[in-house]
Amino acid sequence: MHTETVQSSLFARLVEIGRDSASVSSEPETLYDRHGVLVVRVGDVAVKAHQADREHGAVFLERIRVAVTVPDVLVGPLGPPLDVDGRTVTVSPYGEPVDPRQDPPWEEGARLLAALHSTPVPVDAPSWGRPARVARRVSELGHGPAADVVRHAFATLPAWIRGEGAEPPGASECLIHGDWHLGQMVRGRDGRWRLIDIEDLGVGDPVWDLARPAALYSAGVLHPDDWGRFLGAYTEAGGPAVPAGGDPWTTLDVPARSLAIQIAATCVISAERGNRPLDGPEQAMIDACGRISRAGDVA
Repeated sequence: MHTETVQSSLFARLVEIGRDSASVSSEPETLYDRHGVLVVRVGDVAVKAHQADREHGAVFLERIRVAVTVPDVLVGPLGPPLDVDGRTVTVSPYGEPVDPRQDPPWEEGARLLAALHSTPVPVDAPSWGRPARVARRVSELGHGPAADVVRHAFATLPAWIRGEGAEPPGASECLIHGDWHLGQMVRGRDGRWRLIDIEDLGVGDPVWDLARPAALYSAGVLHPDDWGRFLGAYTEAGGPAVPAGGDPWTTLDVPARSLAIQIAATCVISAERGNRPLDGPEQAMIDACGRISRAGDVA
């Protein structure tokens, strides 16, 4: 069966599920269709077909259980996952995503993360694990100068991030989102922002939730004013990921480098698959990897 036919069939099934779940009817709308994920809005619900290669067994059920305990911060599914032709599907309340044409809600995102990180960790909450995406992305790189720059930078990261050896003890253990960026925020009907996509929700070091904006800032892609707004709001809200009154880069350095490499690898892969040159921000991430390589290994 062709990919287009499979996707069309999946879309129809998600619409059917949405119509059974929604309290308000509307024309179905595709919200997201990338990286093996399909999200469809039907009225006041969003129906999501999750990535087929992600683990959605008992641990995912635990993440859902944890999410519903923090409803002021997280949007959890309205019920248990469904199996649709072998795909895991969840139904959640719909929320308006961040509008790229508007001023980004950096402060609101920072305050949500600070609140999540300060939430008492529920009993038997699952572990976030380790930042495995960076190694996975680097393993998918092809050949060429940009790919080589990214691989050289990756080699400077600590062994445990590269998938070799155990994570060192002593990291803070908080409830963390695990994959935070502005695309993980929606505004509900009550006008309040919340976090979505709980596949990585778990117990871990909260600094990893700050790593993506830190990486973009260090690469020159995120404006210093926006970084200042985000980090300032996080610390003012009592977020525990960085030392109060101290140098935030004592904890941010390794996560920021890791995410810079992950983002750069994703940029190279995307350009290769699209048979196109790197654009300006993408090249900035490759350049950041060059600086990481020149700085050498990090402990």
